[in-house]
Amino acid sequence: MSERTTLPYGSWPSPVTAQLIASSSIRLSSVATDGADIYWVEGRPTEGGRMVIVRLRGTDGTMADVTPAPLSARTRANEYGGGAYCVRNGVVYCNNDADGRVYALSEGAAPRPLTPEGAFHHADFDVDERHSRLICIREDRSASAANPLNAIVAVPLDGSMDTRVLVSGADFYSNPRVSADGASMCWLSWEQPDMPWDASTLSVAPLDLKGMPDAFHVLAGGPGVSVFQPQWGPDNTLFFVDDHTGWWNLQAAAGTNVRAITALAAEVGLAQWNFGMTVYDVHPNGSIVYAVCERGAWSLVHIRQDGSVHPLQMPFTDFGASLRFSGDEVVATMASPTTPMSVIAIDLADASHRMLRQAADIPLGDEWFSPPEPIEFPTDGDLTAHAFYHPPRNPACTAPAGDRPPLIIHSHGGPTSAASAGLGLGDQYWTSRGFGVVDVNYGGSTGFGRVYRERLNGQWGIVDVQDCINAAQFLVRRGDVDAERLAIAGGSAGGFTTLAALTFHDDLDAGVSSFGVADLAALAEDTHKFEARYLDRLVAPWPSGRAVYEARSPINHAEQLSCPVLLLQGLEDRIVPPAQAERMLAAMRERGIPCAYVPFAGEQHGWRRAETIQRALEAELSFYAQVFGFVPAGVAEPVEIENLGALRR
Repeated sequence: MSERTTLPYGSWPSPVTAQLIASSSIRLSSVATDGADIYWVEGRPTEGGRMVIVRLRGTDGTMADVTPAPLSARTRANEYGGGAYCVRNGVVYCNNDADGRVYALSEGAAPRPLTPEGAFHHADFDVDERHSRLICIREDRSASAANPLNAIVAVPLDGSMDTRVLVSGADFYSNPRVSADGASMCWLSWEQPDMPWDASTLSVAPLDLKGMPDAFHVLAGGPGVSVFQPQWGPDNTLFFVDDHTGWWNLQAAAGTNVRAITALAAEVGLAQWNFGMTVYDVHPNGSIVYAVCERGAWSLVHIRQDGSVHPLQMPFTDFGASLRFSGDEVVATMASPTTPMSVIAIDLADASHRMLRQAADIPLGDEWFSPPEPIEFPTDGDLTAHAFYHPPRNPACTAPAGDRPPLIIHSHGGPTSAASAGLGLGDQYWTSRGFGVVDVNYGGSTGFGRVYRERLNGQWGIVDVQDCINAAQFLVRRGDVDAERLAIAGGSAGGFTTLAALTFHDDLDAGVSSFGVADLAALAEDTHKFEARYLDRLVAPWPSGRAVYEARSPINHAEQLSCPVLLLQGLEDRIVPPAQAERMLAAMRERGIPCAYVPFAGEQHGWRRAETIQRALEAELSFYAQVFGFVPAGVAEPVEIENLGALRR
């Protein structure tokens, strides 16, 4: 290896450029199988974020797009969408983003609409062959965009567009599924203020001769129990996941007799932010494969026909919430510390795998990638919290002797979500330039059981902030990072954690909030239906707890800020509207706090367009360079920081 160039941390040139990430990265999700064919969805930044269904033929291995442009297989149901398509007997059924209509896609034919025009969004499809119809969730915004009506509906396959409501009355529904014999239907439901990971119920009903559910009964769930992914087996056994033990585990029901398939102090389940998430599948022969998360890292387990349990020994540590059998293989979305999220096919005989599609094709060796080190660190209340630490890594560069790298603390969104143990090119963008990155699974994160998840109840903006700061202090004590160059960054709920950490504490030196929450009260009053009561549990009941909301909102205490802040915001965001960032910016300007603001026209909650992804990364790098005093490599357009001279070191 050639001699390394000595350069300050942060200024290392890297081939992991923002342009490369934006142009070569896609979002992979939603695996489906139909006979020998395999399908998945690709979110393509270079096509403006269009969601494209791709088919891999099992007969000849050819790969082709199923959804013709401009069709985009995306749904806005619950705003976060997911579950936008299903496939049966070679026909794909999907919701189109632009008009919210369901289309049937047959090879060689134009897309055929199955639902009428209107203010609808559809998701979570299942095919009811017995009654020649689709069963799905419909979100009806015709009366109120802010408070839409959710229902389970039947969509005829004959094109008559005579959509029929099957189940209604609850605040939310998901996972309507018809049994193998077509005689019964199940579904999940939940009511505000609960989120689906707080409490939900699994209902089952026989279908009458007209296909209407008759005299349903609740099989599982209820107060303090979350149910996830009900699925009928080939013999009409109903499988599902619930967390009545404090951990999400797989169950099976024959009639009303329920037995545990797994009994683990680990998670066979996820927070249901999206429709269509799957963590297990049942083979026609009765064998099962499931994904399990232990201490933040995912793996797969095979339960054979004889009931024996066989963990699959593979290098993958992150799971993309999608898993399906395809013959004797399992197809799943997974990532490893050196492989980005990918669609892989796994041979259950020997756990070998073949790569079907990678989220990014980066022509670099593993020496460029900084694998995650799982760390546990002490935090407030004599408790322990979790994180993944990525040290700086660049085979062509080193830092001057005695230097310590700046640290970026990543506070994940949700907040009921988790940091990834797989390869994220966003993390490598920073580590290959000489930053340390710590992805914090603060109290409230998933993957560590219900007790850990509920640490955040009533404590959002406190527990998450303390855990992020304590993660940084742990790395400072170990000597990994520079105590004088600690930054925090996050999006959405992670943006709130970022702003709260900078406003109410003086341990950190800079922060970047992407579409982050600045005003909790405004969020409670102005957000969409799915999260309208989310904060009742995380903060306090609304509106009786208004004083707590105001006390904990960074927007009301901007005078306590004393370090630079960068705000990035999509201008079409309905989840955290642009007014939040704009009011925070005005408050910082009024007080002379160093600040910068980059708005993105056409973007919603998260970045989908290639040009946005590139600009956001380069703006953040430019921001850190100006604050921490180094010359960045590969920034086409520096960001302008107002008032920087007032607090320059």
